[in-house]
Amino acid sequence: MLLQLLSEPAAEQAGVRLLLLRDDLTHPELPGNKWRKLKYNLQEARQLGHHTLLTFGGAFSNHLAAVAAAGRLTGLRTVGVVRGEELAHRPLNLTLARAAADGMELRFLDRATYRRKHEPEVLAEVLRVTGPAYVVPEGGSNALALPGCAELVTELRVLTAFDALCVACGTGGTLAGLVTGLQGPEQALGFAALKGADFLRSDIDQLTQAATGRTFRNWALHTAYHGGGYAKLSPELRAFITGFQVRHGVLLDPIYTGKMLVGVLDLLAQGHFRRGSTVVAVHTGGLQAWAGFGGAPTPLALG
Repeated sequence: MLLQLLSEPAAEQAGVRLLLLRDDLTHPELPGNKWRKLKYNLQEARQLGHHTLLTFGGAFSNHLAAVAAAGRLTGLRTVGVVRGEELAHRPLNLTLARAAADGMELRFLDRATYRRKHEPEVLAEVLRVTGPAYVVPEGGSNALALPGCAELVTELRVLTAFDALCVACGTGGTLAGLVTGLQGPEQALGFAALKGADFLRSDIDQLTQAATGRTFRNWALHTAYHGGGYAKLSPELRAFITGFQVRHGVLLDPIYTGKMLVGVLDLLAQGHFRRGSTVVAVHTGGLQAWAGFGGAPTPLALG
């Protein structure tokens, strides 16, 4: 686990020590929160005698890529149900091609049915076609995902004391897991990657309740930094990510961590964090998502 001090004017003016936790470097093939969320699900699948993992995701899903890699590494068969029946008739994008190369069987579902994937009859029909499987929800967020994410907090605390831990949010599972691992006055801040993500607050409460039997109040969700929506990459966000890479030598992803850092720096500029405090932002990986945006920026080539 690597911590990197970020020298940013907003942090220096606020009198805050800003650190970047490079959880994207934790596992060579399953970086960041994806491995943490899958860890105990994989154990449960084995204990229940399953030989197949089945999960869901969009065409550029980090989660699908992670489950495919996990299956290859553990010897489990994997099936990925992809949103968008029309994609079955197109060449695979780089994310889906990598998942297929890792052994994942791809099945494409029309968007209307995909929205109903949690309904028992829809899931039963999917399993009828694919065969018995251990089902991991879209994004990997369930009660078993939380203890793996909570372990990040324990590992971090060995390296440094901190006041606030910041993370990007898609389905809310990572934030929910971090929340359960906090102690005392430590706080967690989530930054939603989706537009209109207020619903995540109740989802996070439901996840912590399912995992620990309680809800928590040591966290907050910020929903204003989605950059236009989940798969939207504005020129402003691209420029921010490029500039961040120039300043710190770290490439952020365009869907999650890039937006989160925009939010963290904005909150610092607003004086949101107590002077003298330590704020840790978590880089959760997801760099493969750049394949859907024409490739990652190459700022070094510009200079």
